Amino acid sequence: MAFPGPAYDGRVGEDILASYPSPSGRAVTKEITQLDDICRAFIEMCPLAILSTASADGQPDLTPRGGEPGFIRVLGPDRLLLPDRPGNNRLDNLRKVAANPRVALLCLVPGIDETLRVFGRAELLAAGAAEIDTSERGRPARSVLLIHVDKAYMHCAKALMRGRVWDPDARVPRDSFPSMGEIMRAHAGGSGPVESQEEMVRRYQPQL
Repeated sequence: MAFPGPAYDGRVGEDILASYPSPSGRAVTKEITQLDDICRAFIEMCPLAILSTASADGQPDLTPRGGEPGFIRVLGPDRLLLPDRPGNNRLDNLRKVAANPRVALLCLVPGIDETLRVFGRAELLAAGAAEIDTSERGRPARSVLLIHVDKAYMHCAKALMRGRVWDPDARVPRDSFPSMGEIMRAHAGGSGPVESQEEMVRRYQPQL
């Protein structure tokens, strides 16, 4: 199948969208403009979130952010604090926030198929500017994103149910896929011994 290139006619997309029924009922009314007690409780259980950003010209990016449950701090009904932990220093998302403050978060909790979607505007701040302790396991954050919430809503469970995301029987053995060392050799080149998955895990431990 040939996919459309740069000359793709957006009117085709509009025709496809018009073929869907309009949303109604709870799909529309569930959107709220502040974090309520339910959202707060979900975020306090959340150990993993996907952060979405975009550059000033619209180039998108996604990155997983993880930590102990509650690593995303709820400062109030319209503010969140997201610490940044040591990584590869590409800083793709942080650079985009500096140019375009619009962000979104998809928060996940293991065992719960529903997810929480949060949309807002972020400020990139030094970790000390938060005036609260953002350290985890004794390690301070490198910086923080102060997210001013514009809207939020709980997303239905269908996608995670279809994907059996939390089903232990659906887990894939790690050795059924190339190790990160093998992936880096294939994608980035290099020579010499390939780091095993176990070696990579040991190397990561001081940064977790």
